[in-house]
Amino acid sequence: MLIEKNKQETILKCDENTISDFFIVFKEKYPNFKNANIIIDFSDLKGVETEKILLLLHFSENHRNNGMSFVIVVKGIDFDSLPDEIIAVPTLIEAKDIIEMETIERDLGF
Repeated sequence: MLIEKNKQETILKCDENTISDFFIVFKEKYPNFKNANIIIDFSDLKGVETEKILLLLHFSENHRNNGMSFVIVVKGIDFDSLPDEIIAVPTLIEAKDIIEMETIERDLGF
């Protein structure tokens, strides 16, 4: 897992062989990121299955319920097939835009 911390978000990039391997590392290290907006970047992976993205559902729900953003960057999946509790977009720029919008909404009390 490659970690890049910015002012507004922490980007976690998968350098493991599979999303399942990434998930194991992510579960271990999640307490280090629980108070930050998180972007999980799978954009370099090909053939990502929706079922593998669903491994992160629990973390996404809890993270968002705690007032932080959780966005997954992934290409080549049917975004409409994901539950509303998971926010996924095809590019890193879109992920950063979502975090910025959600931060503004929280600041305004929405």
